[in-house]
Formats: sequence, structure tokens, C-alpha cells
Amino acid sequence: MVYNNEILGRGRNEVNETKNATRHAEMVAIDQVLEWCHCNDKDPGDVFERTVLYVTVEPCIMCAGALRLLRIPLVVYGCKNDRFGGCGSVLDIPADDLPQTGAPFKCISGYRAEEAVEMLKMFYKQENPNAPKSKARKKD
Repeated sequence: MVYNNEILGRGRNEVNETKNATRHAEMVAIDQVLEWCHCNDKDPGDVFERTVLYVTVEPCIMCAGALRLLRIPLVVYGCKNDRFGGCGSVLDIPADDLPQTGAPFKCISGYRAEEAVEMLKMFYKQENPNAPKSKARKKD
């Protein structure tokens, strides 16, 4: 999350590690921005309204809802999330008419998309030591 050309929050998926389904990269970064605001005596509302999120994968519906409530003006992401995408792939949280749910925001998709897909492939193949162990199927 970038505010005034300064990175205030960086996140990564911590769901498996923490056993907490809400610990998506966006939520981790949001918590860091909130902490920065607290330490620097800044109003989080003012900061979030001037913060841009750069993320590898399209935010899910939960994260897109949080970003809208925080009034993030712009989200830039690499690849689409065809299963859970909240920025156009499944639902369009940023643009839909959702009264009393924050402000619509702009999304730019496809930024370094091929690199994002490759990063995800590597993550799921070998770089995710916190992923649940797959259970072997019993043969009948």
C-alpha cells in the first residue's frame, strides 16, 4: 500500500500460517497502514483515501469490500482471480451500486500479469511451507 510515494504496508497471504481465513495479503497490509497512522498521528481515513494498493492477484470479494469501505481510490493488480475475484471476475465490488458501503474505486488489471501467474505457480508448487498437507486418497 503506497501513500505519498512511500510504502506503508506490505502483505502476503498468512491464512495457513495463522489459521485465520481473513489474513489475506490486503488485510495484513491494511493493519500495517493502521499501525503507521497510529505511530505518526495520522487520520487513517485521510491516509486510505490517498493510498494505492498494488497486489499480485485480484482482491477477493472480502478484500474488495474492505478496500471499498476504506475508500481506497485505486487498486492495481496482476492476474485475475476467477474463483473469488471481487474486482470484476466474480463480482464487481469497486463499481457496483452498493449504497452505504464506502466509495467506488478504480482498478487496473493485468499489470505484470504473466509474472504474477508465475509467482503463484511457484508459490503453490514449492514455496508454501504453510499449505495444508494433501491427504492421500484411499484406494478401494
